[in-house]
Amino acid sequence: MATPNYDAIIVGSGITGGWAAKELTEKRLHTLVLEAGRPIVPERDYVEHVPVWELKHRYWDDRFARERTQPIQREVYYACDEYSHQIFVNDQENPYSFEPGKHFSWIRGRQVGGKSITWGRQSYRWSDLDFEAYLKDGVAVDWPIRYADIAPWYDHVEEFAGISGQAEGLPQLPDGKFLPPMEMTCVELDFKDALAKHFDGRIMTIGRSAVLTRVHKGRAACHYCGVCHRGCITQSYFSSLNSTLPAAQKTGRLTIRPYRVVHSLNFDSKTRRVSSVRVLDAQSKARLELKARLFFLCASTLESRRILLNSATAEFPNGLANSSGELGHNLMDHHMGSGASVIMPGHEDKMPFGNRPNGFYIPRFRNVDKKHKDFIRGYGYQGGGSREGWSRGLNSVGLGADFKNSLKGPGKWRLGMEGFGECLPNHNNYVEVHKEKLDTWGIPTLKIHCSWGDTELAMSKDIAVQAGEMLAAAGAKDIQIFQQINPPGLAIHEMGTARMGRDPKTSVLNAHNQAHDIKNLFLPDGACMVSSSCVNPSLTYMALTARACDFAVSEMRENNL
Repeated sequence: MATPNYDAIIVGSGITGGWAAKELTEKRLHTLVLEAGRPIVPERDYVEHVPVWELKHRYWDDRFARERTQPIQREVYYACDEYSHQIFVNDQENPYSFEPGKHFSWIRGRQVGGKSITWGRQSYRWSDLDFEAYLKDGVAVDWPIRYADIAPWYDHVEEFAGISGQAEGLPQLPDGKFLPPMEMTCVELDFKDALAKHFDGRIMTIGRSAVLTRVHKGRAACHYCGVCHRGCITQSYFSSLNSTLPAAQKTGRLTIRPYRVVHSLNFDSKTRRVSSVRVLDAQSKARLELKARLFFLCASTLESRRILLNSATAEFPNGLANSSGELGHNLMDHHMGSGASVIMPGHEDKMPFGNRPNGFYIPRFRNVDKKHKDFIRGYGYQGGGSREGWSRGLNSVGLGADFKNSLKGPGKWRLGMEGFGECLPNHNNYVEVHKEKLDTWGIPTLKIHCSWGDTELAMSKDIAVQAGEMLAAAGAKDIQIFQQINPPGLAIHEMGTARMGRDPKTSVLNAHNQAHDIKNLFLPDGACMVSSSCVNPSLTYMALTARACDFAVSEMRENNL
């Protein structure tokens, strides 16, 4: 059978794969999206509003089966449960390894839509505090772009995706094209006022979230059910399944093929181009080879890296497009696990509205104007305030009707927050192919080498201390400070391993996410990141993808590809 003629092949259908599909098809390219997992039918696969007593295991899940098949995925305790475990991978089928004592939590979702179905939706612009960090501290290499280069593309993706938020005029957290912000609770407003009163340079704002607060692009406003990680029947939050893939399909130039596991890329040394992609049918394991003019790896930071490492040639023995030797290196994630939880007195006559799928955000204040003595870069806080429900009885002493009746009403107001800290790029945090350990489809897997350094550990301590001090200033009671840094990977913000840069000797990609060594190969997913900032990266992935597609098509039309 003849191979269909595609202009572009995209590997992955998540946040960046969806954006690449939309941008390339709207620019009139016939585009194929390859997805390793299954198609998603929301009515079948989203278990949003089913009462717990209708679940087979009453939310306790089939513990023995799940601990056997999803031990890593279950580390995301709030999401990989009886409601939504089906949109996380089977760890037995998708193994990987790490060094003893250096745990890495690789959280994955193999289905059409990828992890865009389960992401946290926090959407923040990076600033030149991030893009120019190298100029201040000399760590790693300089970004080849600045905020001005990407700002129009932030506009572009925000206007389509729909981001709710409040403009604050902060240089370290640029404002965007916002839908109306969600409301803060009364105790959050108290905390916000206390910060403004007692701490110069620290503010609190409502989270900037890819959740709609009004009808937008034909999608309904959020109804505050609060279980976004199970999927969203009303399409009220941004995902590729809800937004970019349907937009691409409307062009008539998109083909999506689920159950297509990419093994590697074929490189033509004469033309200096990728010529085709090697694919296995996930169900039959039949081998396929597909050709195109452009190739976009959007499989996620680590999966894209595995493909390139498995595409080694005589010229690139350590991975395709790796003349720099940097492919696989400088793996990063945000560190978390430090913060505080408190009781906020008062407001017993007030209740929050619904289950708001968002929290508050305290932007970075360390190393903005003044240099901190213990660490470079910075962190931000995410948190929320709400009233205790009946589940507070799990940790209370009581028995009988009076005890049960006491749990029928709302409890005290609680407020908690946790820091997300920047991870420095480190050449010694890297991934390599484990050729002897294969996945279900016979493809060599990854071995991950990653651990926190002195900067991350010092920052984590400061996050806990400052959380306690700020909440104490707000009159909080029963302050419980926690400081236990989580293993890399668990923030699910993995990035790096194929960084952008001006110099092909020290970077894998140029300023347009194009491989220095192979002109028809683009990597706009998290692998391209030079540094990690301290804010959530997904909005930046989206903007970089749209920008890369625009460049690729213009180069294609100029016959440069």
